[in-house]
Amino acid sequence: MKSRVSDSLPQRKIIHIDMDAFYASVEQHDFPELKGKPVAVGYEHRGVVAAASYEARKYGVRSAMSAKIAKEKCPHLIFAKPRFSRYKEISKIIRNIFLEYTDLVEPLSLDEAYLDVTQNKKNISSANQIAKEIRQKIYQTTGLTASAGISVNKFLAKVASDINKPNGQKTIHPQKVLNFLEELPIEKFYGIGKVTAAKMFSLGIYRGKDLRGKDKNFLIQYFGKSGEYYYNVVRGIHLSPVKPNRTPKSIGVEHTFDENIDEEAHLYDKLKSLSIELYNRAAAKSIKGKTLTLKIKYKDFSLYTRSKTQEHYYETADEFYTNALRLWELRPYDRAVRLLGLSISGLNTSGQKTVYVQLKIPFEDL
Repeated sequence: MKSRVSDSLPQRKIIHIDMDAFYASVEQHDFPELKGKPVAVGYEHRGVVAAASYEARKYGVRSAMSAKIAKEKCPHLIFAKPRFSRYKEISKIIRNIFLEYTDLVEPLSLDEAYLDVTQNKKNISSANQIAKEIRQKIYQTTGLTASAGISVNKFLAKVASDINKPNGQKTIHPQKVLNFLEELPIEKFYGIGKVTAAKMFSLGIYRGKDLRGKDKNFLIQYFGKSGEYYYNVVRGIHLSPVKPNRTPKSIGVEHTFDENIDEEAHLYDKLKSLSIELYNRAAAKSIKGKTLTLKIKYKDFSLYTRSKTQEHYYETADEFYTNALRLWELRPYDRAVRLLGLSISGLNTSGQKTVYVQLKIPFEDL
């Protein structure tokens, strides 16, 4: 069996940098009395956890978890109020470190980004060495640790960055890509969440080699448009280039529930949590929008969306929640819900110019 991806595909050197528990790590750095203690960034008496330190994660505390549940899991959990201006300040410092090596930087959020270092400003042939230098500079400059993934495309780099977290890195060499993907548990594939993984398990798909054994028509039949994506990535094919200056058209959050929910009061709580989470995510990026969209997926997988556009930008989590409730009242029928999502579009970033650059040059060593 072939062990490397086709030479006919664009051969890039891509790094995915992901800060370790970024918001919580900033709080522990700025307030040394928090070091070594379970910390959650958020508000203790309302809302959701924006980030959790590794000490908190040992108790099962996770981002997007309600503060109430987080406190139940870890009674001695310390809540730190979000300081997005501080997070953005440090994110800018980190971004400038990236730009020392390449202008092809695609930020995904304040704490992670893709870098294309196929050609780089320092003429370093090894992407692995570049990632080490970047992580060292981040630590020296900010006192924070980062993890990195290195490979031939964005999908593989993203998967790799999770492998040796925290404060580590992983390279997936082109000659080992297909073997690596064959043994990768399906739930470790970027873009496959709990619900999709469970569906794959029911179809006998547990690892990459099982996924690769299914033809494209089969995957499209069971997973729709995503089926083609799964068919490609398990073969090491992901052609999306690193897109510097990427301007988002929308920003959103959604939760798939472990069990279908049919109690309306419970769903109201979920909408409240989503509203706060959406506000936190948008505020962290200084993004505002004029259109709010509610997404509902029912237990039969039928999907419903409804939007509300207003003349001014949505400003607060309460405004998100109030209008989400109005959109909820417009739902077509009462059925158990498996997923809720909220997003904003019509953003204040829409006037910014987006520039896409793609390199097609020979591949050397990672």
